[in-house]
Amino acid sequence: MDCLGATCVDPASMARDALAALPLGAMVLAVVYATKPLYHAMRRRGLPHNVAIYYNRKVIHAAAGGVVALLVPVVFREPLVPLAMALALGGFLLYMRRSGRLMYWFQTPENAYEVNFTIAWGASVALLWAALGDPRLAVLPALFIAFGDAVTGVVRNALFARRTKHWAGNVAMLAVTIPLGLAYGGALGGLAGLVAGVVERFEFPPVDDNILIALATTALLLLAA
Repeated sequence: MDCLGATCVDPASMARDALAALPLGAMVLAVVYATKPLYHAMRRRGLPHNVAIYYNRKVIHAAAGGVVALLVPVVFREPLVPLAMALALGGFLLYMRRSGRLMYWFQTPENAYEVNFTIAWGASVALLWAALGDPRLAVLPALFIAFGDAVTGVVRNALFARRTKHWAGNVAMLAVTIPLGLAYGGALGGLAGLVAGVVERFEFPPVDDNILIALATTALLLLAA
């Protein structure tokens, strides 16, 4: 048995988790491909290409990244398999992008932020779980970028029909991240939710808000612990 910080991992747990990851991985891919007909439905209703893409990204954020983050403390016994699952998905998305087979219904040539999302999701979960030994606290940054950032994007897309940084999105995000933080981490989690809602307002391409939110909230939780 090997120990990573406060978390000990044995081969049997990893093998069990690898099997548990298979249906979750299939569910994530199902969500990704299910948004393709959704894209075409939005286009038929007259929504511009960029608006349909942005809505689809947020659907994937919540229905794939968010749902899996909620299940991590229930399904998995250690942090390495969730990290590997996230990196595998990120690698697949990057491959599709680099091979010229852009998944046009949610990927855009302008940025690879969907890849950033998977990296930020997996790295924050693995690092916090290994350091703190608490899977519920470990999934907080992932929940913030999955559900909080999804709500932010939907609100801004509905108001402005383009990707933009506007305070209305941050207000909507805070209404999601602070309760999530309180539910999963008490007062400290609530503070992390507040930080997530504020940090989302910024990005420094190619470092986007997914990475900044995960970095800021992970650092806060580690320092506080």
